[in-house]
Formats: sequence, structure tokens, C-alpha cells
Amino acid sequence: MATVIFIGAGPGATDLITLRGARWLGKADVVLFDALTDPELRDMAPHAEWIDVGKRGYAHAMAQERINALLVEHGSRSDIAVVARLKGGDPNLFGRLEEELIALDQAGISCEVVPGVTSAIAAAAGTHRPLTRRGVGRSVSFATAMTRSGEVQGCRSADTEVFYMAGQKLAILAEQLLQVGWPVDTAVLLVSDAGTRQEQASETSVGRLASAGERHAGRPTVVIVGAGARPVLARDAVVGNLLPPSGAAA
Repeated sequence: MATVIFIGAGPGATDLITLRGARWLGKADVVLFDALTDPELRDMAPHAEWIDVGKRGYAHAMAQERINALLVEHGSRSDIAVVARLKGGDPNLFGRLEEELIALDQAGISCEVVPGVTSAIAAAAGTHRPLTRRGVGRSVSFATAMTRSGEVQGCRSADTEVFYMAGQKLAILAEQLLQVGWPVDTAVLLVSDAGTRQEQASETSVGRLASAGERHAGRPTVVIVGAGARPVLARDAVVGNLLPPSGAAA
């Protein structure tokens, strides 16, 4: 019976995988990989069997139940030692990890979880916008903007709110943010393809958020609202290919 290693591949760029993750990936006989993992990671396990189990948001290319079954199938093999489950970002954050852990536990298959860099952290790093700020940003909340049923849910539970899977529903998210009490001039930062060479970022406000998404259409996007979205210094407005606020001169 093999050991299954859940590996956080990071937000995209190959060199954002951890050393531990890279070492385990290099030992893998089979790799079940997500859609947003960098194809160059294949170079770390050139002799492994790579199986695409990717899905984007709630538009499944493969049902979660099928992924669970594949993990159990390959984890039960006696002719291999390591199965790598390569997940984008960090497996513990919106990675459906719990369901896969349960499937392996029920099958009696041992596993290990290697953490990774989630896209929100990469977005903050790439734009020089720390998610926490001394005195004004003591708390951070991570949420999916859209529920499984397709509803958009805004919230105001922390000084900095980070919304995943928000890029296609910005108008509705803006309405929700206003309804839960965010002031119209609250800073908002949008970052798509965070941590990759294709990273794009733009800054706006809650009041202008509805019209700020054209640059990010079709890209995996995180939306940062509140203290962590504000520039640290005036010069940071040009860091990370940031656009000027909507309506301002370019």
C-alpha cells in the first residue's frame, strides 16, 4: 500500500512550492494534479504518472467523488510507494482536503499534508500590501465569494476580508459589501494569477468595484477589501502592475 502525500503547490510559480513539497514530489510514482498547478512542476517528477483531476471554481471537470476514488485506487496499490496529490495554493484552504482525507481514512491509507502558499498571501506579497497592519489591521478573514449554490455572499467580519473565486461576480459582491456596512470609499485590491508571471493587479474602492473587473475577466482572482488593500506608501501604486483607481487618469 502506498502513502499519499498532499502537497501545496503554491499559487502558480514553480519556485513557490516548499522544499518539503518538492522533495516529496520528486519521490512520487503517481501525481494527481489540480488545474492551477504550474506545468513546469512535471520536471520535478519526470518518471511519475501524471493524472489531471483539475477543476475550476464550481465548474467541475472531474467530480470530487471520482477524485476520491482515484486516490484510494492508487493509494491501495502495492507496486508503488508514493502518490502525490498536488493541489494549487494550500491544501487546507478551499482545497476540498477534508473529503479526500476522509476517503483515505476510511480505506486505511496513510497520508501526510504538506502546506503551501495560498494565492491571497502571494497577492499581498506581489503588491506590497500586507494583509495585517499594526493598529488598523489586526484580523484577516478568508472566504469564497460564491457559495456552491451560486449565491454571492459578502461579509465584514475582519479588518481585512479576502474573497476567493470573486472575479465574475463583482457587481453583486459590491452590493453585498455595501449592505453589510463597508463604506463606499473602502479600499479594494483585485489580483489575478497571483504569484505567477501573468499576475495582474488593480486597485479600486467598494463603490467602484462593480466596474473594475474587465482586466481580470476569465482569470482566477482574489479580492482584498479593507485595511490590507490600502497602499503602504504612495509609491506602492505602481507596484505589481497596479492600475490607477477606476475613473482616474492613467
